[in-house]
Amino acid sequence: MHSILITGASGLIGSRLTNLLHSHGHRVAHLGRAKRDGIARSFVWDIDRRYIERGAFQDTDTIIHLAGAGIADKPWTKERKREILESRTQSTQLLYDELKKGNHSVKTIISATAVGYYGFKDEAITYTEDDPPGDDFLAQVTRRWEQEVDAFLKLNIRVVRLRIGIVLSADGGVVHEILRPVKWYAGAPLGSGNQYLSWIHLDDLCNIFIMAVENDALEGAYNAVAPHPATNRELTLAIANAVRKPIIFPAIPSFILKLLLGEMADLVLRGSKVSSEKIQRAGFKFAFENVDDALVNLLQKKRPVAPVASKK
Repeated sequence: MHSILITGASGLIGSRLTNLLHSHGHRVAHLGRAKRDGIARSFVWDIDRRYIERGAFQDTDTIIHLAGAGIADKPWTKERKREILESRTQSTQLLYDELKKGNHSVKTIISATAVGYYGFKDEAITYTEDDPPGDDFLAQVTRRWEQEVDAFLKLNIRVVRLRIGIVLSADGGVVHEILRPVKWYAGAPLGSGNQYLSWIHLDDLCNIFIMAVENDALEGAYNAVAPHPATNRELTLAIANAVRKPIIFPAIPSFILKLLLGEMADLVLRGSKVSSEKIQRAGFKFAFENVDDALVNLLQKKRPVAPVASKK
């Protein structure tokens, strides 16, 4: 049994991960901006004031770091870009500064990062963990984030960085956004529709986190993506097929999305193919390798918990 503290636990990933960690017999606590009721103990932090509630690290051996402002929640103004970056780097620095004081039992930090690390390059290659970061905004945010996480190595703490793709869930995120117009027979691919999206089913993602908790051999960066990336068109059709709705309209032109979203349009108009081979070599078995199977599972209410392959 591990005792785990999760930052940013109120989101889509943290909520499901908490439940699955409990089902595996682990103890879970949350660290957030406000107290929360639920199955996990709750502690408060204030990143701006450099404050973490006393007792948050008591008996904790693992930190799962999910905190960070939503990438697609608001327009990318100069101020919002700063918030996206600093919510990640400063929260990580606060954790480091507290642990640097000593008097704790933390041995592992597992941090979410993103496949945005590789940048939006629209190239016909598949990126691995050994590839360098891109040079666009999200790539540089992710690079800075990972640099801060790697600082924990100086404290002799095991570091795992999970570069997460587009998370598929029935409870929100990209599936919800595409599903809304599809239900009204107004769904359509975006731009060319040929941009690749490296995706992952929420349960598979949570089970990669659990594998990282339980398997001390995992260290460094791992791509948390399904083995078979899908194009934007394939994802849209998979969602429509899962709810038995047709796609009638042609793709929405790129220039319209750029007018509406500005620089944020890159999130839906561009993408990259990312490899999952490293985490598979480590012993992880995906429950959902193909986007059609994942969407049927999510949208037709067939929700088994994906098994974890943990090799110690």
